[in-house]
Amino acid sequence: MESIDGSRAEIVVQLLTRIEALCANSSSRVLIGIAGCPGAGKTTLTKLLLDGIPEAAWVPMDGFHLSDAVLTDRGTLDRKGAPDTFDTEGYFSALQRIKAGREDVYVPSFDRDLEQPIAAGLRVPVEAKVVISEGNYLLLARDEWDRIHQLFDQVWFVDTPPELRISRLVNRHMRYGKPPQFAREWVQEVDEANAALIEEDAQSADLLVPFD
Repeated sequence: MESIDGSRAEIVVQLLTRIEALCANSSSRVLIGIAGCPGAGKTTLTKLLLDGIPEAAWVPMDGFHLSDAVLTDRGTLDRKGAPDTFDTEGYFSALQRIKAGREDVYVPSFDRDLEQPIAAGLRVPVEAKVVISEGNYLLLARDEWDRIHQLFDQVWFVDTPPELRISRLVNRHMRYGKPPQFAREWVQEVDEANAALIEEDAQSADLLVPFD
């Protein structure tokens, strides 16, 4: 797997150059995936890239979280964030329409205050030349996720030191209202279990991106 290095600003410039080259060599819309473990900085990196790309759009995988009501019915609320707690069929269908590039596509966003998906929270306009989608499981070697992986022109893996990721996650959970002890337990028992799954298939990424 190829990797890059440098300061955060230098890495962003290198990635923007790669996207520009992909666009120059493609007659159709370019779809980039940003994968990584919880707390790796995927959304931060995505927003930095979007700031540097004219006519770009964002599709967060988190928007395809199943709602708490559905997870409660399925008995999986205590594992929220695991691979089977997402609407993979809906995500795949949306990315197919986006890849085709024939129409505006509305996709769900994710409200971190509510910790719930928001239907049609984001628009991917037909004129967008580049679409970036970031999420934990874009490289997961399971059938329902592998076909999602195949829709991307490239998927990049954000590699962040575990201690930094964990600190970010605990702080994030507390910022959105979880008590400190609960936040730490959730990170260790749920987020880090998911991180172990994600890291198993990281080698299938097109590019390793250090980001701290």
